[in-house]
Amino acid sequence: MLACPSNVEYHRQGGRAVLYRRDGLSMSAFKPPEEWFKQAEYDLKTAEAMLKARRYINAVFMCHLAIEKALKGLYAKKFQKDPPKIHNLNYFAEAIGIELSEDLRDFMDNLNTVSVPARYPDELKRLLKEYTPEPTKNVLKRTKELLRCLKEKVKHQDWQRS
Repeated sequence: MLACPSNVEYHRQGGRAVLYRRDGLSMSAFKPPEEWFKQAEYDLKTAEAMLKARRYINAVFMCHLAIEKALKGLYAKKFQKDPPKIHNLNYFAEAIGIELSEDLRDFMDNLNTVSVPARYPDELKRLLKEYTPEPTKNVLKRTKELLRCLKEKVKHQDWQRS
């Protein structure tokens, strides 16, 4: 629960956090970080289902979406507002000031790069050759690792740069 000034009440409304002034007027509404992380987990499970169904491009896309939603959860936590409707993982990582290992940062950069071709495949044949079972399994494995890291950082609030 959010700590609120005495003239403000906190409520959940349709999965969103809404702050109301005691006079009944809405002050602000945003999707809470917990909801973003629930959706990230759901998308990760969808990526696993896509891998099992041998829909490798879709699995990679869902991995990107899972990380995007986790980063948006951190953004909502830091700024107490909904994140902008963009899909650039690097933008969110920079905006919230999250520090990642070089290895995870490199993976996130790569995932960010493949997101547009996976979302709008101009060359389906090329992507189908590139994302076979093993590379896709690796993307899924690394996505789980990055998501775990992001969840730990939000839980311990050690994700902000000084």
